Amino acid sequence: MAWEFRKLAPGENVAVETQRDPFAAPKWAPPVWHMPEGLVLIVNAVRFLVRMLVFLVRNIVPVSAASALGWLGYAYGWTVPVLVLTLLAMGLGVWAGVDRPSFVRWIARPARSWWRMVWVYRRHWQPVLVTAGLTKMHKGREYLPSLVRVRCGPTSDRVLVRMLKGQAPDAWERVTANLAHGFGASLARVRDGDRPGRVWLEFVRRDALAEPIPALPVPDASDVDLSGVVVGRCEDGSPWRLRLLGTHVLIAGATGAGKGSVIWSTVRALLPLMIGGLVEVWAVDPKRMELSFGRVLFERYGRYSSDPKGGMVKLLEEAAADMNERAERFAGMTRSFTPSAEFPFRVIVVDELAFLTAYCPERDLRKRAESALAVLTSQGRSVGYCVIGAQQDARKEVNNLRNLFPDRIALRLDEDEQVDMVLGDGARDRGALADQISSVPEVGAGVGFVRLEASPDPVRVRAAYVADADIRAMVALGLPDVEAA
Repeated sequence: MAWEFRKLAPGENVAVETQRDPFAAPKWAPPVWHMPEGLVLIVNAVRFLVRMLVFLVRNIVPVSAASALGWLGYAYGWTVPVLVLTLLAMGLGVWAGVDRPSFVRWIARPARSWWRMVWVYRRHWQPVLVTAGLTKMHKGREYLPSLVRVRCGPTSDRVLVRMLKGQAPDAWERVTANLAHGFGASLARVRDGDRPGRVWLEFVRRDALAEPIPALPVPDASDVDLSGVVVGRCEDGSPWRLRLLGTHVLIAGATGAGKGSVIWSTVRALLPLMIGGLVEVWAVDPKRMELSFGRVLFERYGRYSSDPKGGMVKLLEEAAADMNERAERFAGMTRSFTPSAEFPFRVIVVDELAFLTAYCPERDLRKRAESALAVLTSQGRSVGYCVIGAQQDARKEVNNLRNLFPDRIALRLDEDEQVDMVLGDGARDRGALADQISSVPEVGAGVGFVRLEASPDPVRVRAAYVADADIRAMVALGLPDVEAA
């Protein structure tokens, strides 16, 4: 093949393939550079040394241990390393038996995290990300997001990722299903990282909420914290602490989703303070089924109403009036509320919120109920009032006060659009798949997602199931002079 130089502009000569036709378009040929073999060997040696150094730094503990054992075997024979390993195994076994939590924290969990990072995530990192479309090709070079750290929990893994420059978390949220299947997890979620440019990938290995949780023991009064009462369990195995002081809670879920489990678990956690006079529960029960089972308990340590002809609305209005009296009493004196016998913390439980705001046949009662609820939810947090509202329909026209509930719980919902209606825009994209919760009571009742006021990330939880016998025991404990029905 012959080549010739052609002048395109003054001082610009390029090599093109020789053409017999002077009017044919030139075939451009890029210059070819031949690197000396010695330079190639030097570059590859430097790359090998850099990769070896990175490997040693990342795996400093196992490499150091293996090196020490190898030196002992070389210097003193193979029996010495075996003896050291045996003593080490016995010491770890004793540690695990004496203080298992600290052993899991300092030994078992870091070791498992290292193993899964090497054998599961780093091993499959490139093919999974290429298939999911999270890599970029530029001028023949592949750019891959970096795997920074892996932390293993009892049921899930958290993987810290350094994204590519110009990449956003939305790109990862769109392919969570690909990532879950690629790394052998049942579910994957994307969480905000520790700094800009990083994200946490949460991979759920095993569903810790697959089985119903029995009713939790009634706590001691000294253990009850109104900023976080224990009502169930989170997906990572930790206790689910529901905040009541300084907030309001909205519970949304289809029929049979387990709204009663959340309500009764909350009442059960508050029972010691109710008996001590520091907490009152005012129950509004339009359905006259769920809360009526503990009616005598509410009437002794609070109030109860199921009257659809004005009694429930009157209870809400009296609560709003008392709240206004407290606000006047506390004005200029304190900015934070502390329960006392004179001013107990009041929890207003409304079992079916939509009946009072939308379904009540009398228009005047609907307006009065909505007005009282608006006053309580907009002003009651600072003076010791908490409204817990439960509803089945998540539409705004049914309850236009939902934005006044800072903390929201989405149990099983019928449609995927309802998830964002309850938890806010983007909640489903962040992993709140409330529409996919099983309708089988043993599997999905009480399972839901919580979105707190201080965090946009939904957390999967399950409330403990409080059976009829447990409610009878609560009534017997709270009213020893009254025989439970």
